[in-house]
Parts: sequence; structure tokens; C-alpha cells
Amino acid sequence: MPNSIKKYTLPQEFELIGIRQLYNNNSDKLTTLHRIGFYHILWFQKGNPTHLVDFNPVKIKPNTILFLNKETVQRFDKKGGFDGKAILFTDSFFCKTETDTKYLRNSILFNDLFSVAQIQLSETASLFADLFKLMEKELENENDISQPDILKNLLHNFLLLSERERRKQDFTEIKKGADFDYVMLFKDLLETNYRKLKQVSGYAKMISVTEKRLNQATSKALDKSPKQMIDERVMLEAKRLLAHTNESIKEIGFDLGFDEPTNFIKYFRKHSNSTPVEFRKQFSSA
Repeated sequence: MPNSIKKYTLPQEFELIGIRQLYNNNSDKLTTLHRIGFYHILWFQKGNPTHLVDFNPVKIKPNTILFLNKETVQRFDKKGGFDGKAILFTDSFFCKTETDTKYLRNSILFNDLFSVAQIQLSETASLFADLFKLMEKELENENDISQPDILKNLLHNFLLLSERERRKQDFTEIKKGADFDYVMLFKDLLETNYRKLKQVSGYAKMISVTEKRLNQATSKALDKSPKQMIDERVMLEAKRLLAHTNESIKEIGFDLGFDEPTNFIKYFRKHSNSTPVEFRKQFSSA
């Protein structure tokens, strides 16, 4: 097993590329689990691959667009046989203002709290193709002072059109309001603090609400308690590290904020019905 999950960054802030070309040029990297440091929009136009996203197998049909947030861990199907288009971009490319940052942070495409966001195209496929062609055409022009804004606006329109389609399909919308705001604040804080902070009280204090109010918000919006969300995030990282690194159980437990290996083992068993060693063995032999 590799020493750690490989993380790949984008040499340019914005890139359009054919999925087959991307796959052929980097198949050895893409078919192993890797963490992405930028946003992916994968438009699978041909083939029926199974794309692994944070241990969740996503079965793809032709003309499916998959949206992956930065820091997602993914793996392309080793069998290949698929093609399409990919849009890759960074925060620094899109987020020129606070409004841009807020849009990406709250977008139902990159922050679906129930599943990996995807849309199935049919009648509207030509609209997406037209926007993609406009972005390709703009990239052929000389890079001048206007190009970044033009590309960013075209991408924004692509995302807005995608959100419209997402809402027409199998999507559960969380009603905007105080509950939604608290959930998103909690989610952001959890992502940066789950290793060292596992008590709901600590997050509630950071958000300036009571534990009861935070529990009401997450229960109403997601049908989950804050503690469940904390445990799910810790367990996701534990599984990533167990399955795809050769770090010892002690090292992984310490990395996740457990002072003693026995505490980590008990925690893992409680939330997965197996020990860390059993999980690692099961996954490595799969």
C-alpha cells in the first residue's frame, strides 16, 4: 500500500479536457484512490463506469454529469471504456468576491448533504454542450485581461443550469432558513476541526448556539444528530487511512485525535462492527 492518499493539484486554475484523454494520460494515478485539491465536473457521455467517491460506488449511465467537491477522494473505473468531458477549476479561479465564495460553499452541486451530486441529461444536453463549446472557443483566444472573467461567467452559467436540472431530478432540497445556516456553519467547522474536537458542545459554542438548538437544526434538515455527523466524518477519514496507507493503527488513531490506540479501536468497532485491522484486511483483499 502507498504511504498516503495521493493528492493532486491543478497546474492551471481552469482546464477543459476530454475524459478519455485525461484517463489515458493518467490511468495509473486515476485508478488508485486519490484526493483532489480542486473542483471536478465529469460529464460521462459514453460508457457505464462505476466511479468510486469516498467509498461510495456511483454507477454511471451515458450522459451523466458528476460534481465532485475539492478534497474529495475518488477512483476511476479500472475497466475504462468511457469518454466525455471534464471541467476542472480551483477556488482562486472562481472566487473573486465573497458572493462567489458563498455560492460555491452553498451550491447543491458540491455540497449535497445526502449523496454525491449528479444529473442525467436528455433534452437539455445541447444547452450544456453549447456552453462547453463557448468555453473551449474562449480558451483558443489570446489570453487577455477579459478572458478569466468571460470563462468564469460561462462556468457560472453552466453551474446554474446544472442546479436547475438537479432540482428537476431526484433531489431533496433543504429549506433555506436558520436551520440550514446552522447546518452549513457546523459542516464547515467540522471539516477543519474533526480531528481535535469531537464534542457537540464545542461546535455549538463556536456557532454561538446551544447544543439543543444545533441538534434541532441538524435533525430537522438531515435527520441526523450533530454527534452522528461528527462520527461519520471521523470514520470516513479513518477508513481512508486504513485502506490506502501503511500507517500503523496507533499512528492513524493519533492522527485522528485519539491518545491511546485502544480508544481508537473501541471507537472504530462501535461505529463499523469491525476492528481497524479487520477493516484494513477486508479492503486490501477486495
